[in-house]
Amino acid sequence: QVQLVESGGGSVQAGGSLRLSCVASQFIFNNYAMGWFRQAPGKEREFVAAIIRGGAVTEYRDSVKGRFTISRDNAKSTVYLQMNNLKPEDTAVYYCVGHWTIATLESGYWGQGTQVTVSS
Repeated sequence: QVQLVESGGGSVQAGGSLRLSCVASQFIFNNYAMGWFRQAPGKEREFVAAIIRGGAVTEYRDSVKGRFTISRDNAKSTVYLQMNNLKPEDTAVYYCVGHWTIATLESGYWGQGTQVTVSS
């Protein structure tokens, strides 16, 4: 059974940093694009960032460009999301996702989520 387990969430003040990690098991990590989505209370789920299988190509939503960095370590079956200069509007549950391509991530495997809270 495929498992994606996120960690690294927490509470920080605006301007602070957090690094999320997602460890995958029971699938061939190297074959999957990986990404992060988030959902704030009362809001729809939204795409945050993604990275292709080899790691050479990344995508970000506009509001996090220049602040967030997605990366992966295929040897450790782990994807990361480095979040700098956090803002209160980044507060949400962050989910790790994996699927064949970036375009199909939402229909792939999902983790249980990790809470990120940014206070002003």
